[in-house]
Amino acid sequence: MNNPRLAPLFLLGWLLAFSLAAADTNKIVAQLTGFGALPLREGRPPGWDTFSPRAEIAPRFQVDAKGGRAGAGALRIEAAGNAAAYGGWQTQVDGLEAGRVYRFSAWYRADGIPNERRSVIARLEWQDAQGRAVRPPDYALDVQREGDWTRLEYLTVAPEKTRRLMLQLALGFAPQGRLWWDEIQLREEPVAPRRLVRVMTVHHRPRGTGSAAESLRQFCRLVEDAADQKPDLVCLPEGVTVIGTGKKYAEVAEPIPGPSTTNLAALASKLSCHVVAGLYEREGAVIYNTAVLLNRRGELAGKYRKTHLPREEWEAGITPGGEYPVFQTDFGKVGVMICWDLQFPEVARALSARGAEILLLPIWGGNETLARARAIENCVYLVSSTYDMRSFVLNPLGEILGEAVKDKPVITVEIDLATRFYQRWLGDMKTRTWKEWRPDLPR
Repeated sequence: MNNPRLAPLFLLGWLLAFSLAAADTNKIVAQLTGFGALPLREGRPPGWDTFSPRAEIAPRFQVDAKGGRAGAGALRIEAAGNAAAYGGWQTQVDGLEAGRVYRFSAWYRADGIPNERRSVIARLEWQDAQGRAVRPPDYALDVQREGDWTRLEYLTVAPEKTRRLMLQLALGFAPQGRLWWDEIQLREEPVAPRRLVRVMTVHHRPRGTGSAAESLRQFCRLVEDAADQKPDLVCLPEGVTVIGTGKKYAEVAEPIPGPSTTNLAALASKLSCHVVAGLYEREGAVIYNTAVLLNRRGELAGKYRKTHLPREEWEAGITPGGEYPVFQTDFGKVGVMICWDLQFPEVARALSARGAEILLLPIWGGNETLARARAIENCVYLVSSTYDMRSFVLNPLGEILGEAVKDKPVITVEIDLATRFYQRWLGDMKTRTWKEWRPDLPR
């Protein structure tokens, strides 16, 4: 094993650019590329070392002179058939400051790696002046794909006492895997960006309406009357076209688009917000329990068909859906699950794994503890809208940020999707969760 305490970084390829620009200008703190042109010492570029927990599981390391994105060289790791292989390249960035905002990014190319999110590891350990970790390490996740190359990224505020960063770029758990790293950058940004979203939920139970149109009209009036709350996203409950009508599912089922989506579209465009609501969808002889998403322009942006049906629904002739779509909005990605889906962890996990940052839960009634669990275990915001359960907004720690109740049936909560939630001893579970999840194991 090589000494992880590295010498100061220098020479070509490792560029420390301490800018004298104004405070509101981004600056590159460190940038690494062009490995093929660097002088090597014992097969390593200046300022770099290799690591592995044990010599017997160390992968093979090489500077591939033409393996980079632009053909100018890359750091290569190969497991070489070793089922236990784990290790990587590491380097150190000095001169960092606590409280500053840093954006790390790197590109990789993978071959023979079935689960890249788990096996391709970019680990950031923030250290004090003595080289001691000041919080659990952070892990960058994939954010962009171009051809054979994937970009990883992590944005954070450097924790208290930070003076340097130990960066590890590793490969693990892929015995036939080969991995190339290139275009590695650490950039300081002037401020931590915010991604504010105003989320509205509704707690209302229509009674004796006699028609789907009237039940839906009551929800729309409530939301319109609260327009001064200026929501970006509105979540309505499950089955807004059957509640209070005294009718059966088949009697209120309609095509999508259809009359109810037309009314919801008018609401969305009037308030310039996204609206999610649960309807019953008819497609020929098939009826689904469906949630629709309307965008700010009143356009149908997508729909989700409830995948996990209680016996009361399938015995009444409802058919389950079979997909977990995630929808891109102008503020981020959202996923939708409906009522009984909450009972099963797979739904929230699938949506979150596809990038959903907010889970919307139109629900009749269910287990509040499970709702908290789904938010916590997937590190996402969750919004419920219900009749027999609490209509609330949860943060990724499972904490209630706001709740709509009978006497105040509409509430709006402002959330910041850029906020990171660090757990003591564990770190940022938003990224750690996906590094350690095992979707490859048989279910």
